[in-house]
Amino acid sequence: MSPEKSVQAHSTLTRHETRSGAAWLASAEPEQLDAFLGGLSDNALVSLPWLFEFWALPHQLPPDGDWKTWVIMGGRGAGKTRAGSEWVRSMVEGATAPAPGRASRLALVAETYDQAREVMIFGDSGILACSPPDRRPVWEATRRRLVWPNGATAQVFSANDPEALRGPQFDAAWVDELAKWKKAEETWDMLQFALRLGRNPQQVVTTTPRNVAVLKAVLGNPSTVTTHAPTDANRAYLAESFLTEVQTRYAGTQLGRQELEGVLLDDVEGALWSTAMLEGARVEHPPELSRVVVAVDPAVSSGRASDECGIVVAGVVSEGPPSDWRAYVLEDASIKGSPVEWARAAIAAMERHGAERLVAEVNQGGDLVESVIRQVDPIVPFRALRAGRGKGLRAEPVAALYEQGRVRHLRGLGRLEDQMCRMTVRGYEGQGSPDRLDALVWAIHELMIEPGAGWRRPQVRSL
Repeated sequence: MSPEKSVQAHSTLTRHETRSGAAWLASAEPEQLDAFLGGLSDNALVSLPWLFEFWALPHQLPPDGDWKTWVIMGGRGAGKTRAGSEWVRSMVEGATAPAPGRASRLALVAETYDQAREVMIFGDSGILACSPPDRRPVWEATRRRLVWPNGATAQVFSANDPEALRGPQFDAAWVDELAKWKKAEETWDMLQFALRLGRNPQQVVTTTPRNVAVLKAVLGNPSTVTTHAPTDANRAYLAESFLTEVQTRYAGTQLGRQELEGVLLDDVEGALWSTAMLEGARVEHPPELSRVVVAVDPAVSSGRASDECGIVVAGVVSEGPPSDWRAYVLEDASIKGSPVEWARAAIAAMERHGAERLVAEVNQGGDLVESVIRQVDPIVPFRALRAGRGKGLRAEPVAALYEQGRVRHLRGLGRLEDQMCRMTVRGYEGQGSPDRLDALVWAIHELMIEPGAGWRRPQVRSL
């Protein structure tokens, strides 16, 4: 069979079948798999390895709809490069090797020329490795470009030289690791001016997220669509030792959320906490604690539209004067559920950590909050708290303790930390209500701020 015929299985397998193929194969019984493969023609069978839609993970396939920019955000090893390479194939290749595709002049942009060549072109998931024999382009090193059998070309650019994009024009582009470019805004702007050929020029961005202005601007554009996946989504193609090592070292940290989970950690301008501050507060284990409390910011309503109930466990080492005290945030046990469900969760958190008291804000729920808690445990040590100031002002003295290095975090507090990085003196600048953060603030007030304000240095009697 000729190589040209070996890549024409789209006539045999429908788009729906290819999109669901990998998931079906993973769960199919051996006899089902044999029947499926036995029912394919020789042409379809030989073509199967080159049909990326059949093997792709959901985040590696372009979303439907009319979009200008597709951003693929993911953790390290999540399959972003493969998705970019295969998208280039889908744009360039036609029904046969000589036939034109949807795009004929592409830009490939990486931070440096070397990275573009070694990752995007010659890498294990690069364009050459993903291309079937009859569609494989030729690399012209002196001109820094790929040339396909149908005449399509892809020119390589470095983000360190944005001016090189002044002049050329393209109908498609693949941008790799945009969030780490040093001249990101200048290069991105030059690329947008160059992307002007054809009816609907499109571009794909493959990147691990970082809190940089250019990425946030691209994500905020109405013509941008996104897909996302953590490193673990692609575990079948990654060394188990790699996964074990990085998860052991980074899981539950802000760096892990960025590099493994592929989450964009967005520090708001003027926020009381920053990602760097919280990473600096990380500890693996707490010391022996003087006191432990569970703080609750109740969700008075329930149902799908209700807010979460913030439940945070924290402890303190309170030996010596207050300036020597250190607090440790142990767990974020927040849930969305009915009042009885969050009360049970709070009591369970007390039992797990040996907490001596449960404190809860009662501004909205009043006596109902204590009543619900005592339905679960009638004798639980409980203290009602009332907020007299806004959330931002109440959080400010707690943030000051973090700046002094007097509050530490264990791993696994990512969603709480996301809320912290969106709280300003003006108020919360995230979506919804910062219930986790409110519970944290109550916990630190109970452990450090209020007791510290009433502390008196012990008197030493003279003999």
